[in-house]
Amino acid sequence: MDLEFETIEDLYRRLIPALRTKRREMRRNGYPYIKEEDIWNYLKEVKWVRARNLLLYEMVNDVLGASEEQIDGYLKEKLNRRNRTIYFNEEER
Repeated sequence: MDLEFETIEDLYRRLIPALRTKRREMRRNGYPYIKEEDIWNYLKEVKWVRARNLLLYEMVNDVLGASEEQIDGYLKEKLNRRNRTIYFNEEER
């Protein structure tokens, strides 16, 4: 049975159970600020950026096996870039 998704939102909804499981695991391991969307964005922007024709089971495996440290580092770097952009934009005024 091949599953194809019409939109990225459909795929996200299908992966929600795995994303929630990973979020709960991360909370138990000291990352209470990580949300499902953070895990999703990390995988989408880092791990799957060049991937093609991924199967659902591969994506679920990637979600559950994702490195907590790498997700945390990705999120912190993203926040750091956003803060730098805001700071430099305010200085130009």
